[in-house]
Amino acid sequence: MVLANASETESLERSGHAETDRQHSTKVLMLGALGVVYGDIGTSPIYAFREALHASSSSVARHDVLGVLSLIVWALTIIVTIKYVAFVLRADNKGEGGTLSLMALARSAYPPGSKLILVIGLCGASLFFGDSIITPAISVLSAVEGLEVVTPALDAFVVPITLIILAVLFAVQRFGTGKVAAVFGPVTATWFAAIGAAGVYHIVDDPSVFLAINPYYAIYYLATTPTGAFVTVGAVFLAVTGAEALYVDLGHFGRKPIVMAWFAIVFPCLLLNYFGQGAFVLSHGGKPTNPFFQMLPEWALMPMVGLATAATVIASQAVISGAFSLTRQAVQLNLLPRIEVQHTSEMQSGQIYMPRVNLLVALGVMLLVVGFGSSSALASAYGISVTGEMLMTTVLLFVVMRWLWKWQLALALALAMLFGVIDLGFFSANVVKIVEGGWVSITVASIMGLAMWTWIRGSRYLFDKTRRNEIPLDFLAANLLKKKPQLVSGTAVFLTSDPLSAPTALMHSLKHYKVLHEKNVILSVVTAPQPVVPDSERVKLETVNELFMRVTLTFGYMEQPNIPRALAICRKQGWKFDIMTTSFFLSRRSLKASPNSGMPVWQDRLFISLARSAADATEYFQIPTGRVVEIGTQVAI
Repeated sequence: MVLANASETESLERSGHAETDRQHSTKVLMLGALGVVYGDIGTSPIYAFREALHASSSSVARHDVLGVLSLIVWALTIIVTIKYVAFVLRADNKGEGGTLSLMALARSAYPPGSKLILVIGLCGASLFFGDSIITPAISVLSAVEGLEVVTPALDAFVVPITLIILAVLFAVQRFGTGKVAAVFGPVTATWFAAIGAAGVYHIVDDPSVFLAINPYYAIYYLATTPTGAFVTVGAVFLAVTGAEALYVDLGHFGRKPIVMAWFAIVFPCLLLNYFGQGAFVLSHGGKPTNPFFQMLPEWALMPMVGLATAATVIASQAVISGAFSLTRQAVQLNLLPRIEVQHTSEMQSGQIYMPRVNLLVALGVMLLVVGFGSSSALASAYGISVTGEMLMTTVLLFVVMRWLWKWQLALALALAMLFGVIDLGFFSANVVKIVEGGWVSITVASIMGLAMWTWIRGSRYLFDKTRRNEIPLDFLAANLLKKKPQLVSGTAVFLTSDPLSAPTALMHSLKHYKVLHEKNVILSVVTAPQPVVPDSERVKLETVNELFMRVTLTFGYMEQPNIPRALAICRKQGWKFDIMTTSFFLSRRSLKASPNSGMPVWQDRLFISLARSAADATEYFQIPTGRVVEIGTQVAI
C-alpha cells in the first residue's frame, strides 16, 4: 500500500513537472510571437490613426474622431480576432500556415477546382511580395519621422537615417535571424507596454472616447460622410495590416501562443493606445497632426523614437523572413525556378537566407523610401497588396470550410460572405489610391505573378516536348538487359522529372561513352502538398530489372531537398547506397526560343531567362560536386 502511494506520488510529480514545462514553453513562444508575428500590426498605431484622421476632413470634429476610432476597433475585432484568430488559424496544413500552405490544403480538399485554386494562390502569393517591400519602408520611415516632433530641424535627416537603418538591416540578413530573434520578443513586449501606458495616460483627458466601442459611431460616420468615409476606410485598414502574419508564422509558434499573445497583450495595448490618441485629439480641439508622438511627454519623446525604430526594424525583419519562406515554398511547389538557399542555423530548418531575394527586396524598399520620402505618401501604396491577399485568403478558406471541414454550404457561404464583403470594401477603398502610390503594389504583384505563371506554363511545355522525344524506360531497360553494353563498376544515378521515360543524360551517356554502370538508378524528386514528410515516407524504391531501379524521393514544401541524406534511407530497403561509388548524372539544358512553342516569343524569352537564373541543381539538392557529371543538351521551346 505504501509502495503504491509512493508510485502515485512520483507519477503526480512527473505530470506536474510536465505541466510546468508546457506552461514555460508556451510563455516563451508567446514572447517570441510578440516579436515575429505582431511586429507589423504592433507598429500600426504610429501612423494608422493619424492617416485616417487626415483622410476624414481638413477640420477634425468630435464625430470624426469617434467614427474613425469605432472603425478601427471593429476592424481589429472582425478581421483579426474573428477571421484570423477564430477561423483562419485553424486551417493549418500539418501545422504550417501561409497563402501557399492554404492553397495546397484547398487543392487537396477540392481536386476539381485545382487550377482555379492555383490561380487564387498565385495571386495571394504575388500580393504578399508587394507587401514585403512596402512594410519595411513605411514602418521604419514612420518611426524615424518622430525626430520631426523633437525638432523640425531634423526633418532633412529623416530619409538618410532611414536608408542607413534599412541598409544595416538587409546587410545582417546573411548572419541569420536566430541570434537577433532572442531580443525580438522582449523589445516588442516593452513596445506594447509603452504604447499601452501612453494610451492610459491620455484616456483621462476625455474618457468619453470609450463611446467608440459602440458600432453606432462607425455606421453614423459612414452614413453621414459617404465620400470622405470611402477614403478614410482605406486609411483605417492600416490598423490591421500585419494580420496576415498571424497565419504566415503559424508553423513557427503554433496556434495557442499566437492566440494567447493576441488576447493577453497585443489587442488590449493596441486599443488603449488608439483610445489614448483619440482622447488626446479631442482634448486639443482636433488640431494634432502626429498624435502618436505629440501625446508623449517631452522626456519620453526620444526614448519612444528609439523604441519605435527598434520595433519597426523587428516588424520589417518578420516580413523579410516571410518573403524568404514564401519564396522557398514557391520553388518547392515548382512555381519559381530554383533559388540559392543558405541555412543559417544547424538547429532550425526555417532559419534561411536567400541572397538574391534579399537584394531585390532591399533595392525595392530603398527606392520606395527615396521616391516617396514620407510615411504619409507611402500609406497610399500600402493597402492594396494586403487587402488583396486577405481577399484571396477568404476564398481559399471557404474551400477548406466546405470541402475539408465538411461544413454545410449555407454556413460556410455565410461566413465567407461576411469576411469577403469586409475585405472587398477595404480593397475597393484602397484601389482608388492607385495613382497616389497604389501602383507600386500592383506592379510588384503583377511582375511576380507573371514570373510564376510563365514558369509554370514554360515548365509544362518543356516537359511535354522532351517527353515526346524520349524512349519509355521499361522498353529501354528490357532491351539493354537482352543486349548488354560494356558494364563498368559502381552506381549511376540519373536525375529526371519523368520517371517513366529514359532520362536525356542516360541516352547521351550511352551514345557517347557506350558503357553502362552495373547499377543504374532513375531518380525523381517530388514535392508533397504538406510542409514536412517523415523519413518513413521519404523513399519509394522500385526494381525495374537487374540493371535498373526507379527511386522517388518525396520532400515537403517547407523542406530543403538533400538527396545524399535521403538516399541513405534506402539501405533499410535493400539498396546499399555508398556515396563514394556513386556518380550522379544531370542534364544541363540550353534552351532556345521557338515560334512553335505554344507561348508568345516574349514569354519564351522570359522563361529562358528564368531558367538561366536558376540555382545550380548540384548545390540545390546538396550533392557533392566531386560525384556529379553534367551532360549538356539543346532544346528549342
